[in-house]
This record gives sequence, C-alpha cells and structure tokens, in this order.
Amino acid sequence: MAASSCSAPGLWVRGSWQRLGTLFTFVSKPLCSAAAASRPLDAQRLAERLRAQKQEQKTKKPVPTNPIQRRVQELLRFTEQLQRVHPNVLAKALSRGLVHQDKDLVVINKPYGLPVHGGPGVRLCISDVLPVLAKMLRGHKAEPLHLCHRLDKETTGVMVLAWEKEVAHQVQELFRTRQVTKKYWAVTMRAPVPSAGVVDIPIIEKEVQGQERHHKMTLSPSYCMDNGKIVRVRTNRNAHLAVTQYQVLSSTLSSALLELQPITGIKHQLRVHLSFGLDCPVLGDHKYSDWNRLAPQKLSACILKKLGLPQSKARHIPLHLHACQLTLPALQAGKEELNLVCKPPRYFVHSLHRLGLKMPSRDQNGDEEATHSGAR
Repeated sequence: MAASSCSAPGLWVRGSWQRLGTLFTFVSKPLCSAAAASRPLDAQRLAERLRAQKQEQKTKKPVPTNPIQRRVQELLRFTEQLQRVHPNVLAKALSRGLVHQDKDLVVINKPYGLPVHGGPGVRLCISDVLPVLAKMLRGHKAEPLHLCHRLDKETTGVMVLAWEKEVAHQVQELFRTRQVTKKYWAVTMRAPVPSAGVVDIPIIEKEVQGQERHHKMTLSPSYCMDNGKIVRVRTNRNAHLAVTQYQVLSSTLSSALLELQPITGIKHQLRVHLSFGLDCPVLGDHKYSDWNRLAPQKLSACILKKLGLPQSKARHIPLHLHACQLTLPALQAGKEELNLVCKPPRYFVHSLHRLGLKMPSRDQNGDEEATHSGAR
C-alpha cells in the first residue's frame, strides 16, 4: 500500500482503492509536526470565509444608482436592524433624544418602526427598554418607567412615560376623559376638500374577505344616500364614536401636509378617517390605502416622480404620520400645563421638500420655547 501523506489532523490516505478514484478521510491524531498541523486550520478558516463571502454575494442586492432609492433601501435596512438592537443600545438612543424630563414624567421621541408592546414576531419594543432607560436616567436602583399611552408601531413622535404607577394612572385618566390635546402631522396623497373641517364618522373593526383574510378598521356611518336622499341608518353596536379635526397646512396638486387633532382615541382613527372619509390616505399607509387587499400603496405618477421612485419601491415608503404636539393639563395644583413639541424625523422632512410642501412656522405649532424643547 502506498505511504500515507501527512498533511492534516484528519489524514488523507490513498491506498489500493485509488484505482476506484475514491478518497477516504480518516480522523486521527496528527502525526506531523506542529507547524504542519496548523496549516489545515488556516485552510479551513479560509474555506469558511470564502463560502460566507459567496453566500453574501448571492443575497446582496445591487446598490441603486438613484440616491432616493438608496435612501429608501437604507430606511428598510434600519427598520430591520432596529428589531435586532440590544435593549441597552435602544435605551441609550432614546435617552439622547428626550423631549422633556421632570420628577414625574419622561417624554421621549418615539422612532419609526418600534412597537410599544410585544406580540407575535416582535423582538424588541418600548416596554422592553423601560427598565434600562430608567437606570440610565436615575441610576441602577431606579424602578422601571410606566407607559401612559400608546402609539402605533409606524407612528413617530411625542410619547409620555411616568416614574410612578400612580402618576401613570393619572395621565391615562386624562387621556381617557379627553383632557389631553393631541396634534399630528400627516403627509397625504391629494388634499382634502374642504381644506379644514371635522370628520365625525364612527369606526368599526371588520374582517376583509379575499385571498388574505384579515381585519381592518373601517367607517360605520350613521347616514347614507338613498335615491339622492340622506337617510339615517341603524347604528352598529360595535361601532365606536370617532371625531377628527383637520386643517391643511400646505398643499400641491398631488399631496398635502395636514394638521390633525383627534378628539377621540380609536385604533387607527386618523388613518381610517383620512383614507376612507376624506379620500386622502397617508403617504406610506399600505394597510388602509385599499380596503379589499393588503398591498403596497398605489402612488400617482406625479408623487413617484417627485420622490424619484418607481412603483415597485413604494412598499418601502414609511408611514408619514407624526405626533408633533401634546398638551397635558397640570398634574398638581399650582403647576402649569405642559406643552410638549417634537420635531418630525428626517425622512418626513425630506419627503416634504421633495413634494414641494412647506414646513409650518413656529407660531403655527406652539411657542418658541416649546419648539426648542422638543427639538433638543
């Protein structure tokens, strides 16, 4: 039998079976010198690295030449990365962007794509980082912060937290009794007619029949048209009273910037009233732009041209709904009401510029001190 070649901790032995063209690997102790034994390890690492690079090249998408498309790809990647961020890293980022802090409350600027509560498929949420955030602000002996209200996963802006559970319950009661003034900014497709008004249409949750059965909030109007006459219909007992005040701040032929003031606080109220009530869906609202299906928002050719995107990339556009201002009544006697203002995220401002919409002045959205506090 031919002599074995000494080259690895696992020896490659060519024997009399070489005629059959078969290689057999025998795992045994290294019989060679230490220098010779170290070479296969380097070769193994190199092979693994080459395989990893080859796999990365397969999964790596081509970089778009259009800067707007590159930005959309970055936003998508950042949103996915946000779910993989360690709670300590997220808590540190939230602490850097505090809108307000006192002995009772902490107000954060909630980022896009971060849910408030956990659920199926949720890796990280606001609730997970409250203990870490409290320790960063008050030391290792600090008790976890408490949620006072909630925002949708895709909504950005002002979010109030409380140090004590009793204070959190007090603020929650203010929200429940509609003593808190809330203002939102929304970039919409098309401008509503009239340019200011009130939408007072109840909202109900229904199951959508189709290829993908799912649930959506929708309108449950108290009146309908019958042969050209307005007729009152029977109110569904599951419908919720929903009232939204709106005003156009800036508009073009294809889009608008709206200030919204929800009087009630029903799930997805603003999105439903804008899309189904005013026929002006929020830019990036892929759920409520079409009732019958779950599909990327269909944008007009004018909006696509201004944003520099093809329709195939519309699915990556984030929801342009921002909680810009919140006014809390005084929590204790002798104190003044708290006016909290939070600047919109960069992608929101960038879209305004691309669409030719103007940002409101400070006088339109609170006093200078509050604006400075929110933009800190």
